[in-house]
Amino acid sequence: MNALVGTKVAITSSRPQTTRRVIRGIVHRPDAQLIIVDTPGLHRPRTLLGERLDSLVRSTLTEVDVIGFCIPATDQIGPGDKYLAAELAGLATRTPVVAIVTKTDQASPDQIAAQLAAVAELGDWADIVPVSAQAGFQLDVLADVLVSHLPPGRPLYPDGELTDEPEQLLVAELIREAALEGVRDELPHSIAVVVDEMAPRAGRDGLIDVYAVMYVERPSQKAIVIGPKGARLKAVGTQARRQIEALLGSQVYLDLRIKVAKNWQRDPKQLRRLGFYD
Repeated sequence: MNALVGTKVAITSSRPQTTRRVIRGIVHRPDAQLIIVDTPGLHRPRTLLGERLDSLVRSTLTEVDVIGFCIPATDQIGPGDKYLAAELAGLATRTPVVAIVTKTDQASPDQIAAQLAAVAELGDWADIVPVSAQAGFQLDVLADVLVSHLPPGRPLYPDGELTDEPEQLLVAELIREAALEGVRDELPHSIAVVVDEMAPRAGRDGLIDVYAVMYVERPSQKAIVIGPKGARLKAVGTQARRQIEALLGSQVYLDLRIKVAKNWQRDPKQLRRLGFYD
């Protein structure tokens, strides 16, 4: 989505289940307006948060005009891919599904050919398109294919608007992205971020104060995020601040605190407080 839109509107990570919200990216073309909806991944949920994310995905799938099913060219087809293909097969009778073979820049021509054949056997897709977001390979073809499945209609967003995501949510996601990279594999799903306040500083043109809280589920996780003598938290804050400044086009003062919200992924009240509603 980021490559098609031409700017970063969704965070990325090598960890599964990184996306926790429905994020819209808007591609403006002379002949069409393509609104790309990035959702969390369908999975077998183990927590109340997982159940709510799955419900969010399923409701979103009924509202779109075309579905893109992304499968990396570098990975063998596994049980997860087959599970998703079976789920999407039930929707394909009323909503076209385009299989998108991604990361072709990391695969050999033989790997790509084999993956395209394997993907073709997974389901009766409306189209199959190999792409590389990193190299820009066939992104124009993918956009053309997606647009070809859209019904006629008026633009839904003003020209130049690239997302409808509020800036505070985008900032919170950039902080979480930096944290996900900072803690590696130790607690990725236990982190949530909320921006409590964000505003220009009085008397300081070009400086925006951001006050954010990162929530984890246990005191031991808080210690992991902080790191020895606070080094890990400082590194996360530095990385996040650079990304936020690029987003806002302004200098940023980032005040980032860590709090424990015990078992927040399983607690309905805490999920609502963190923005994950029923």
